[in-house]
Amino acid sequence: MLVRDAGDAWQIVLQTDHAELAAQLAEAWGGPGFARPQPYAPLVHAARRHDDGWATWEQQPRLDADGAPQSFLTVPAPVHLAFYRAGVEVVAEEDPAAGLLVSMHMSGLYRQRYGAMPSPPRTIPDDERDIVDAFVQQEEDRQVALRRMLDADETWRWTSYALLQVFDVVSLYFGLADVEVGAPGACEGVPTGDGGDPLRIAISPLGPWRVRFDPYPFVEDTTALTLRRRLVRKRAWPDHDAFRADLAATPFETVRIYAQR
Repeated sequence: MLVRDAGDAWQIVLQTDHAELAAQLAEAWGGPGFARPQPYAPLVHAARRHDDGWATWEQQPRLDADGAPQSFLTVPAPVHLAFYRAGVEVVAEEDPAAGLLVSMHMSGLYRQRYGAMPSPPRTIPDDERDIVDAFVQQEEDRQVALRRMLDADETWRWTSYALLQVFDVVSLYFGLADVEVGAPGACEGVPTGDGGDPLRIAISPLGPWRVRFDPYPFVEDTTALTLRRRLVRKRAWPDHDAFRADLAATPFETVRIYAQR
């Protein structure tokens, strides 16, 4: 879950809804100066499905030690690596090219996104290091097998991977930043698709849920996006079950986001 403190409520965005927004960004991408790598369909598929594994955990979400809803950032590695792996396997079975990108995304979270964009090293507790290293090695072995099967072009692979990171990070911005009050954002390492140096895209607030991208990477002059969220009223939950009951009783709402030049 993406969890943001929204004052008297917690804004909660499920990982699958975050991924749906990432797919919307992928579908809108491709304005002047931002060529799409071909084939492009596997990248859209990967964006939409890259966090499917989280759906298992989100059936029974938990509270952190401080009583707040537990964010995806604090779920222990032994828990999330198992469903990361399962998510990759399902996507790879459906679409090997998309599975290759999702596998790279998962292992790249522990490889500083393979240098595709500035990314600080992920802090891993000593007692989790062995299981993380084993997971990364298994996924990188999977990637070798998929690359051989697909005879994947390396330029396509790395450009598509970098764009998947862009869609992930921009979707995280919309899910975690206070876009309602105009929080700015940015994304580094954005590939142009023409072999030039990666760019930095600045995201500037224009009003509630309305932002300017500079440079502008989308096909349409104004791009309408949607984000599904819940606003769960804050209280001191006595246990995980009480929080889950409140979460389940809170209706989803859909926020409309506008990106423009």
